[in-house]
Amino acid sequence: MTRRMAVFAALALTAPLTPALSAVADANASPNAVVVWDINAQTAIWDIAQQAPPQVAGRGFAMVSGAVYDAVNAIAGTPYEPYLVAPRANGRESTDAAVGTAAYRVLDAIFPAQQERLRTQYHEWLAGIPDGPAKRGGVRVGARAAAAMITARQDDGAFDPRPWTVGTEPGQYRPTPPGFENTGAWVGFLKPFAIPDATMFRTPRPPAVTSHAYTRDFNEVKRLGSATSTVRTADQTDAALWWHDRRSVSWGMKRDLAVTQRLSVLETARFYALADFTGTDGAIACANDKEFWHFWRPITAIRSADTDGNPATTADPEWTPLVVTPPNPDYPSGHTCRTAAQMTAYRHFFGRDSVSFSAFSVDSGTTRHFDSFSQATAEVVGARIWAGIHFRSADVDGTTLGTAVGNHITKRYFQPRR
Repeated sequence: MTRRMAVFAALALTAPLTPALSAVADANASPNAVVVWDINAQTAIWDIAQQAPPQVAGRGFAMVSGAVYDAVNAIAGTPYEPYLVAPRANGRESTDAAVGTAAYRVLDAIFPAQQERLRTQYHEWLAGIPDGPAKRGGVRVGARAAAAMITARQDDGAFDPRPWTVGTEPGQYRPTPPGFENTGAWVGFLKPFAIPDATMFRTPRPPAVTSHAYTRDFNEVKRLGSATSTVRTADQTDAALWWHDRRSVSWGMKRDLAVTQRLSVLETARFYALADFTGTDGAIACANDKEFWHFWRPITAIRSADTDGNPATTADPEWTPLVVTPPNPDYPSGHTCRTAAQMTAYRHFFGRDSVSFSAFSVDSGTTRHFDSFSQATAEVVGARIWAGIHFRSADVDGTTLGTAVGNHITKRYFQPRR
């Protein structure tokens, strides 16, 4: 298989291809190695390892993107501050070999069960690069960047069996149907990639269950988020399903931006590292906050409203949300935390808010388009209510947390060297 064939096969996994991504696979186009290996990472992380929740998958993406960034940045002469290391380079090394090696070595370390498949994929990639000093140099630089990342993430707290705090009082979290799972709390205690401390972005607190604000949020999600809602519009339903895609449409959005904005390999490496670091650290800070407040989900609140001490709420024991409730507390919303963190970073990266982009969701079978980063952030706030899985306060305060994370990282990481 030639390298161009491998590129097209990788991109086909995101079907249907948008016009922008089709251009990457065009026979006359030079493939962006960072985009290709990000898709290869998705295959390993999502398609095969089934690390379904985006907050769990984020660790792997951030490790790959960080190592790739350090490798590409070094070959380019280190114009930006390295993340972990600046491997020795003279600028004549093959960037494609470095990107493939950095990504492959990280994925190989994370997923030992995929070693044979990953090795075959990597060798097919290298086969498309002419042999010689440039190729050998690129492999060396990529291997050095990957080794630094693998070492840095040892014993980082990933996959600890820590459960979420559960309570029985009104407002306190308890596992939700249909699976009643209680796993994944480790995300909130995972070593962050760029923020100093997961607790530094604490949100105000969820509204008291007897407050007017809570009553308003309760009635809104009960009315709009029900599986059988007659007031939710078709577009709201589509948005709810689109944003809930477990493959995470955020991966498609960052790829679309890299291609439509014609980013170079160096710019793409920097952009992807920024995207994955802000999204992952936003998820870490958010999960830590979820555990701190351990607030109940709408499905629990609505079915148990006769116990909340609020005369303005009415119980519906059969109420079911449009989508299955994720197995973690409500407040704040993980999706709005991650999205706001990333959109804040994107605005900094491109120097403006008004940038058009789109992405396809396999779950909804549709493509959604946005004219600005703020538009995407605003839509995800509504989408989680329309899906029936979050109160508005969780979504709004999640965007505040995510924005703070995004601002913190963009001002301190991947900056031009002075």
